[in-house]
Amino acid sequence: MADAARVALVWRAEPLVWGRGARRFEVFLEPTCPYSAKAFPKLFELLASVGEDRLTVKIRLLSQPWHLFSGIVTRAILAASTTAEGREAARRVMAAVYANRDEFEFTRHSSGANMDETPNGILARIEARSGVTVAEAFAIPNLDRESRWHARYARQNGAHTTPTFMIDGIVRADLSSGDAVEKWVEALELDDPASVPR
Repeated sequence: MADAARVALVWRAEPLVWGRGARRFEVFLEPTCPYSAKAFPKLFELLASVGEDRLTVKIRLLSQPWHLFSGIVTRAILAASTTAEGREAARRVMAAVYANRDEFEFTRHSSGANMDETPNGILARIEARSGVTVAEAFAIPNLDRESRWHARYARQNGAHTTPTFMIDGIVRADLSSGDAVEKWVEALELDDPASVPR
């Protein structure tokens, strides 16, 4: 019992942040959403395109109840971020879930093979697909504080659908997962001297 209490006190979820530039590109993603799946790999293409010294990409998780395993998968991603590999472990989990979406989703949000699946089965699937051990970190008693933070942050910024994009704290409804990376680059206005990050 004392060991469990100690572990609960010393964990840290590494923020899902890549790059170190002044311009901030934040994206609210749901881990089993097909549109988030389209946007996810483009985030890293974008960062490679403009350079980590010019841009900071922040992924915010927005669990949505109609994706019935969303809460479990979201918590598993955050659990991965508490491991020694931190955000890169979380990134591997996200990539694995997006690449195998049907294994983590229901048919029309209400039926299909996953009707008989359990949370432990979903965690085992995540571990098998990503190579990241998440079950132990998933059991951290107060890991929900991270999920709650992501939910509150999404609400305060008016994010209701995924993906939702923000540049320097301003929601950009004109951007979508279907956009080419070049459109995102243009929206960032990195080469415009009048466009100073706030």
